[in-house]
Amino acid sequence: MNGNRFGRLFQVTTYGESHGKGMGATVSGVPAGLELDASDIQYELDRRKPGQSMISTSRGEPDAVTIQSGVQDGYTTGTPIGLTIENKDARSGKYEPFITAPRPSHGDFTYSAKFGTRNWGGGGRSSARETVNWVAAGAIAKKVLRENGVRVKAHVNQIDDIEAGEVSWEEMLEHTEENDVRCADPDAAAAMQERIEEYQERGDSIGGSIYFEIRGVPRGLGAPRFDSVEARLGQALMSVPATTAFEFGLGREAREYSGSERNEDWTFDENGDPVPVGNDHGGLQGGITTGQPIYGELTLHAPTSIPSEQTTVDWETGEEKTAQVIGRHDPVLPPRGVPVVEAMCRLTILDFMLLGGRINPDRMDGNPGEYDTDYHPASPENDPDDAETHVE
Repeated sequence: MNGNRFGRLFQVTTYGESHGKGMGATVSGVPAGLELDASDIQYELDRRKPGQSMISTSRGEPDAVTIQSGVQDGYTTGTPIGLTIENKDARSGKYEPFITAPRPSHGDFTYSAKFGTRNWGGGGRSSARETVNWVAAGAIAKKVLRENGVRVKAHVNQIDDIEAGEVSWEEMLEHTEENDVRCADPDAAAAMQERIEEYQERGDSIGGSIYFEIRGVPRGLGAPRFDSVEARLGQALMSVPATTAFEFGLGREAREYSGSERNEDWTFDENGDPVPVGNDHGGLQGGITTGQPIYGELTLHAPTSIPSEQTTVDWETGEEKTAQVIGRHDPVLPPRGVPVVEAMCRLTILDFMLLGGRINPDRMDGNPGEYDTDYHPASPENDPDDAETHVE
């Protein structure tokens, strides 16, 4: 099975199944000299982990990350960073009825048809649990980007037909984590929570969308045609489980605009540089960044694992059966999807910055050839205070 690696210079290769022994990722392309420890990664994993609210799955995974390589004395060494996250609360027995009778709208049948077998516990490799690896890698990318003035934030802007009002960047930063829905509009968040609980009570699920914004991206990133920023950002975000649509800038609304309405005149900014008047293009023109904020939206369908009775067929017996998915599943995906979307935005933009030469791919300090650095390990033999403790 291919398709487990993302990125060109900043590469993430992942492994693991939902109910296997654990999940993991190898992150290559992290410059040396970045201060990093497990707590930096754990913060983001805690935002994504299951069991964090009444509107998420009750699966009790701590999602504790262990850094296996690529970090020494608190700094990255420039070599691949190995990450492992153990699965602690897998209960595969509930999935036995679906080994040869695929759940409706899941990847059960397609995986079996492709490989002639599959890891059926919890959906195996097709489970959204695999995104734990993406969020772990995205946390590392976050630290590199922060050092270079780039920030990413997302929030849930719609559940069912309940839409959040327009919120500012500052409001997203301030309010998104204040409620279980992760919506930066408090009034809309309360209505969304109530709607989710209604679906949950009747054994059903509901979809929604996530708005994201990327700030501090320098102009000039991207390589049209097939490596335009929107093309690769679209690939990254369309990989998020349950995604049915990706848009940037005006998105779908662009179909309702005439050319004269959508076109944005040029003017000079305070530094005398040309800038568009407005940003309906979402920070991208000709597939290349303009230096303005990149923003867009991701639509996620309702979770397909629901306890309501549905119909399936058992290819082993030739019978039509009633299927009822009994397990621990989210009634809605966008709230836990927010850190996943942020992670994929970070992975994509950092890769573009490395490819465009905006960040030295070897080291964070930008001093190629310098070997005596603040983050290089010191030799204990050169410390007179420790000299007596070392024996030849």
